[in-house]
Amino acid sequence: MTAPDPSRPLRVVSVSLGSSLRDAVLDMVLLDRHIRLERVGVNGNVREAARRFEELRDEVDAFGLGGTDLFLEVAGRKYAIRESARLVRHAGLTPVVCGIGLKHTLERQAVKVLTKDVAWSGKRVLLPSAVDRWGMAEGLSDAGAELTIGDLAFLLGLPLGFHDLKRFASVVSVIAPVVTQFPIAWIYPTGAKQESRVMGWRERWFEDAEVLAGDWHLLARYAPQQLDGKIVLTNTTTKSNLEDLAKRGVQLVATTTPRIEGRSLPTNLLEAAFVALAGRGLLSREDLKAMVQEAALQPDVWRAVPAPDREPELQA
Repeated sequence: MTAPDPSRPLRVVSVSLGSSLRDAVLDMVLLDRHIRLERVGVNGNVREAARRFEELRDEVDAFGLGGTDLFLEVAGRKYAIRESARLVRHAGLTPVVCGIGLKHTLERQAVKVLTKDVAWSGKRVLLPSAVDRWGMAEGLSDAGAELTIGDLAFLLGLPLGFHDLKRFASVVSVIAPVVTQFPIAWIYPTGAKQESRVMGWRERWFEDAEVLAGDWHLLARYAPQQLDGKIVLTNTTTKSNLEDLAKRGVQLVATTTPRIEGRSLPTNLLEAAFVALAGRGLLSREDLKAMVQEAALQPDVWRAVPAPDREPELQA
């Protein structure tokens, strides 16, 4: 693959199994290049996602895959997700990334950078899903946070939690080869489910936590209405999401990716931007880490500030 023509804007598109209500077209300058970022939700329709890949594969520089992962990487072991592998074949020769490279590099680094805003040591952190954010999970553990790992509860509906990453990884090694054969919609909210809340037994998992971390859609779907004093560490949030969290009592919202026009970028879309910039296909973890450092990307931090005689507002 030849290097991209520096005279034209790069175009990257995230094809997401999520709701089309969150679609957006954004522009940013990254490493001195103009990049057009697009997010296209297909409301959980896998066939429509395949059609979009086929339709756009000769028009874009790189794809992001949203609402699912290509594979899970836990404690150095990879588990391919069957439905995702089949889906991205429709992209042809155009590279497709799911953001896992940034989850292992940018998100891990974000935890360190955010130490000045959040004293992680001893903080009680709820992580509804660690399998798709292993870099964040290890970063929080290394920083001294007390983790509650909720994958079995929030993805499989089993009320079992873990507090030790090594023990959890051993469980993953047994069940992941089976679970990754399931359709994504069986284990993760896609389409309209991303816009709806579920009340019930999972709400109690939030009560003792001081920090709610990880996948935004899982947090938004299962969190109780009142979140007084909580800290949220996530990404893929819009301005309206932040305003809602402020009204519900959240103290601070940190996103691991930059915020463009009020939105924090999905990791899959941002990683696709780096792939497009490189112009040589998929990037190694080390290449991606180097580009992230060169771009000097920093987490975005918002604080909910209560103002007298009016609703709380968000202030950078």
